[in-house]
Amino acid sequence: MIKQAFSNWTLFEKSWLVIFTAINLYLFYAWQDSVLGLITSLSGMLCVVLVAKGKIFNYYPGILNILLYAYLSYQQGFYGEVALNILYFLPMQLIGLLLWQKHQSDKQNISDVAVSMLNKKLKFIWGMIIVAATVLLGFVLQKMGGAQPYVDASTTILQVAAQFFMIKRLVEQWITWIIVDMVSIWMWLTAFLTTGNDVTVLIMWIAYLFNAIYGYVNWK
Repeated sequence: MIKQAFSNWTLFEKSWLVIFTAINLYLFYAWQDSVLGLITSLSGMLCVVLVAKGKIFNYYPGILNILLYAYLSYQQGFYGEVALNILYFLPMQLIGLLLWQKHQSDKQNISDVAVSMLNKKLKFIWGMIIVAATVLLGFVLQKMGGAQPYVDASTTILQVAAQFFMIKRLVEQWITWIIVDMVSIWMWLTAFLTTGNDVTVLIMWIAYLFNAIYGYVNWK
């Protein structure tokens, strides 16, 4: 499985991973960031590149990233992110791994899994659900005293939807991830400017944004 996961990489994919890894390592030493932040960022970037390629192996670095990211989010007071990763993403990794294995593509030189898309009606329904859930969760997080409650809520709900779309092998996951990445960049940039910590996590989200755009084009 490991050999298959790292086969048939394009020059862009290799360059993307090398460049952002180098940036992460530089910032890790320059800003004296935490080792956990560095590992979180690197494992997350490897995971999303493998997702963009439709590789089942993505779930293994993904599990490591989820555990570490939840811990760092707890330190920053992003409680919605903590709950999302431990209660949702972690079990969904296992479910996704099983579902992807059951829907393997017959063209594995391109992707391990076959992909699909939502129709217009389902896109509208999902949009309404996401908006309503974001407002409700934002109110709850505000009452809990969380940092940036509505921003935290939007990333939480959007990630729930995006992860569901991912395990269902839907192209729409990438549009959702693009929105998540942009909001998360703002959230972690604010945290970095306030505390001076976790710059590598910020870079991770920037890398995620580039990858989500590439993933959308690749899956289409």
